[in-house]
Amino acid sequence: CIHCGACLKVCPEQAIEESGDRIITDRERCTACGKCVTVCPAHAREIVGHTTTVKEVLNQVEKDILFYDESGGGVTLSGGEPLDQPDFCREILHQCKKHDIHTALDTSGYAEEKIFLSLTEYVDLFLYDLKLMDEERHKAYTGVSNELILANLERLDQLEKHIWIRFPLVPGITDDTKNITRLGQFISTLSSVEAVQVLPYHGAGIQKYERLGRKYPLRDLEASSVKDAEEVAAILRHELRQVVRVGG
Repeated sequence: CIHCGACLKVCPEQAIEESGDRIITDRERCTACGKCVTVCPAHAREIVGHTTTVKEVLNQVEKDILFYDESGGGVTLSGGEPLDQPDFCREILHQCKKHDIHTALDTSGYAEEKIFLSLTEYVDLFLYDLKLMDEERHKAYTGVSNELILANLERLDQLEKHIWIRFPLVPGITDDTKNITRLGQFISTLSSVEAVQVLPYHGAGIQKYERLGRKYPLRDLEASSVKDAEEVAAILRHELRQVVRVGG
């Protein structure tokens, strides 16, 4: 940034201001229109990601069809939360199945049942995140109840869909014995779960938050060790018939 002020002048939302020797962007007011990026002579501002269409995504997917055939791979929709864009995801998944491409959906499961079930016929494998089994603790850390998440998972199980559970091991939050025990007990009631992945926490998201101008609530949290994850995996293996792995 060379502090030319061009971005301040062009912003239609007046979301950019100068504060001392810094240029500050109000992320609540910014609409990501990109005008500030266009006029920045130093290329100090950028938009990460781009708007796309189902057709454009499929054009990219189709380039790798031979690859999928040979490797046994396919297409995984992840995020963020892909179910925040259900129509877009549904159409991509539908078109992939028309081409006999294996599909996977990486999700927290937090979506209305009607929306959730509308995608299931086009998904071969669900990568399903489970974090906290206690509802009040789930609300405290994520802002929402886990009731819908657990109900959607039970519905998938009834539909006999292929499911892998992904459990993020976050020190001081998800790693207590009570939570791990309840997690194992719940998974043991699900016949369609094929595997459980214990994912050690890391701080890779810190820089992303900084670039978005947001505070990272777990900044001071130390990463989980592989040793810690292996110990949790051993507990779950004792409780479950499913394969339990560290990492994923």
